[in-house]
Amino acid sequence: MQTTMLKAKLHRATVTHSELEYEGSCAIDGKLLEVSGIREYEQIEIYNVTNGERFTTYAIRAEDGSGVISVNGAAAHKADPGDCIIICAYVGLDEKELATFKPKLVYVDADNSISHTRNTIPVQAA
Repeated sequence: MQTTMLKAKLHRATVTHSELEYEGSCAIDGKLLEVSGIREYEQIEIYNVTNGERFTTYAIRAEDGSGVISVNGAAAHKADPGDCIIICAYVGLDEKELATFKPKLVYVDADNSISHTRNTIPVQAA
């Protein structure tokens, strides 16, 4: 049996471009892909904090260090430049893998520069 787990998260990224006529996908700064472990062409889920939209697409590489987060193709209807989004990738793990698994959580500032990373989310207080 496999359990679907959060593999990686880019937390509170800012959309820099929304390109309706582009081929599709979400272009992500290559450095953010490397640090998060999200692979080019990997399926990702995008959660738009600004407008509540949630959608699936795939990652493509943008220029390293550019800060680019470009939502392209049909998904461009769901995010505008300036929107705050969370980008997640998931993985299926078996029981043995679950024992040692930790996600890669990457937190960015308003310019999509890495502020810090973690592999756990703090317990939510009551």
